[in-house]
Amino acid sequence: MQKINNSVSIYRFSICIVFGIIIALIGPYTDAPIQGWYVFSVFISVILSFILKALPMGMAVITGLFVLSITKVIEFKEALSSYSDSTVWLVLAAFLIANGVISSGLGKRISLQLIYWFGKNVFGIAYAICLTELILAPVVPSNTARGGGILAPIVDSLSKSFDSSPQKNPHKIGSYLTLLGAHANLITSAMFLTAMAANPIIAEGIKDILGINFDWLTWAKGAFVPGIIGLCLLPFFIYLINKPTISLKVNSKKIIVKEIKKIGIRPNSIEKIMFLILLLIFSLWTSKAIHGIGTSEVAWIGVLAMLVFKVQSWEDIIKNYKAWDTFIWLGGLLTISILMAQYGIIDWFVREIKVFTFDFKATSSLIIISLIYFYSMYLFSMLTAHISAFALPLMALALFLKCDPILIGAILAYFSCLCGCLTNYSTGPVIVYFGLGYVSNNKWYKTGILMSVYHIIIWLGIGMVWWKFIGWW
Repeated sequence: MQKINNSVSIYRFSICIVFGIIIALIGPYTDAPIQGWYVFSVFISVILSFILKALPMGMAVITGLFVLSITKVIEFKEALSSYSDSTVWLVLAAFLIANGVISSGLGKRISLQLIYWFGKNVFGIAYAICLTELILAPVVPSNTARGGGILAPIVDSLSKSFDSSPQKNPHKIGSYLTLLGAHANLITSAMFLTAMAANPIIAEGIKDILGINFDWLTWAKGAFVPGIIGLCLLPFFIYLINKPTISLKVNSKKIIVKEIKKIGIRPNSIEKIMFLILLLIFSLWTSKAIHGIGTSEVAWIGVLAMLVFKVQSWEDIIKNYKAWDTFIWLGGLLTISILMAQYGIIDWFVREIKVFTFDFKATSSLIIISLIYFYSMYLFSMLTAHISAFALPLMALALFLKCDPILIGAILAYFSCLCGCLTNYSTGPVIVYFGLGYVSNNKWYKTGILMSVYHIIIWLGIGMVWWKFIGWW
């Protein structure tokens, strides 16, 4: 698990406070609902803190809720309302399960075993990385832990074993595998509700604004075909724009055998138990229609199974600071987002924006809003801040423009992660992969533009056909 940034910048924090106060003071001079406006001013301060990295995320959100409560804008029980939300507990459970996957060594063994089986050539290694991402994504909601913690070190080790390092021959294979790993992570993050910590913010927005229950199974069903196609074509697409100089036919088996020997040739008992627990979770998630057990409840069955069979101890659970930090900021951020909808500020913004809208057809409006959402990621240093700031208002605007609700929700949900392709600072795993040093800043941005076109064609093209086939519109 990646360590949390615990730094506090008084200077940057002061900027957030002053900015929030200025926004709040403007409220009485508008016709906006004043309570909603005050919630909005705190929301803006929290998002600015995310962008400037003034405070750790959990601390920023708790501070925002405290300000709203102590100033009597909301009741204290309202500030805590989303901490009882089942989706927040689902993400917490998924983080705890992810720690079991990583600490047991199962995650690393899966990736090494897949590379051993498929790594007879460059494309085989690439598909092994994609497949590892696909297997781990549903139960490892920290895309940083999945990409940066498990796969990036393997990519770096493999590249150097083929005499490709950031200083020497980076284009031999290192730059190719780096770009492949980073962009595969973004695709799998878009495919599952539990594949990225901020995805539940979108799911809750879809429920509150669009009136659609975009649960784990619905999310995965909509992403299945475009996601699989995106992953299948990715090794070839990255090859076209960043062709490695190494021969296509390589032998990675000797390298991987050395790595496997370090963790043991055969899986130990803890790894086997963890594997069976994952099978149980997947089985229950995909058969919900038969037994009726909720997605969050299934995840907690997995957590309890880890404790009972000693994959994790209770001490491991309470020491998993990344899980509890995410629980705090996610629950609080959902509370603020829901309050903005409840107190009418989002509806007010939509009414104000409608003056500047043109008489587009619903489909044209949806495409324009989708592109605005995707490329506005350039303005943000993290996916969570981008989702929190843009997703809900654009949902409301698209609904006002008579776009199909399920299409609005699906496109914004999946684009929320895919737009991370644009920069080298968008999310944790991208930062880790870029930090390996194989790809220059300029090359990363050029690749990002091409990848954005790749995603838009697949998800707005093939995706729309798939969603028509499953009856979404």
